[in-house]
Amino acid sequence: MSRFIEEAVGYTFKSGALISAALTHRSYANERGEQENYERLEFLGDSVLGLVAARWLYDTYPEEPEGRLAKRKSFLVSAPVLARYAVEIELGNEIRLGVGESRSGGSAKASILADTVEALFGAIYLDGGLDAAREVIEAFLAKAMASGPRLIHTDAKTHLQELAQARGWGLPLYRVAAETGPDHLKCFTIECLVDGKISGVAEGASKKSAEQGAAAAALERLDLPEDAS
Repeated sequence: MSRFIEEAVGYTFKSGALISAALTHRSYANERGEQENYERLEFLGDSVLGLVAARWLYDTYPEEPEGRLAKRKSFLVSAPVLARYAVEIELGNEIRLGVGESRSGGSAKASILADTVEALFGAIYLDGGLDAAREVIEAFLAKAMASGPRLIHTDAKTHLQELAQARGWGLPLYRVAAETGPDHLKCFTIECLVDGKISGVAEGASKKSAEQGAAAAALERLDLPEDAS
C-alpha cells in the first residue's frame, strides 16, 4: 500500500507500515480504535521538507539574497502548492478516511491533501533516509517552481490585491464559510470573493492561513498573470 503512490513519487517503500500510516487520516484510525495515523509523520515531514527546500533554493539560486529565498521557500512549502501536487499524483484516492470525513469530501480538502503530502515525505525519510527523501522532494520542488512562480515576490493576499486592483475590481473580500473542530483544533473554511464572485476557497488552522490559501486558489482560478520567476 500503495504501489500507485510509490510509482507516482518515484520511491518504493521497504516498510508497508510506514506508507500505510502516511495515508491514514485520524478519522479512519479513530473509527477503528487504532493509534496510527499520519499526524506524527506530517510533523516530521514538515521539517524535512523545510530543510530540503532551503538547501535546494540555496544551491539553485546562488545570487539571491535571504529575503528572496525566504519568499520562494514560503511559496514552495505552502498548503496550496502541496495540495496541488497531491491532486497531480491523485493522492486523494489513496487516503484512508473515516466514513464521515469521506462523505464530507475529505479526499478533496486542500488541508488534508497538503498534510498527507508532508506525512508521505516524512515516511520516505524514515524508510530510506535523507537522500531518498531529498530525491523525491527536489523533484517536487523543481516542478512547483517551474509551474507557479507567481507567489514568490509577495504573499498570495497581497499579490491578489495588487492584480485585482490593476484590473479595476477593487479589493478582494474574505469571509468565513465554515468553522469546525474543538477550540484547540479549529479548522476554518474561507471564501475569497473577487469582483463580487467566489474565486477561491481554502481551509486552514487559522483564519489567516485559510485566507492565504483562498487567495492562492483565486490566483489559480482567475489565471492572473505571473510575476517573473
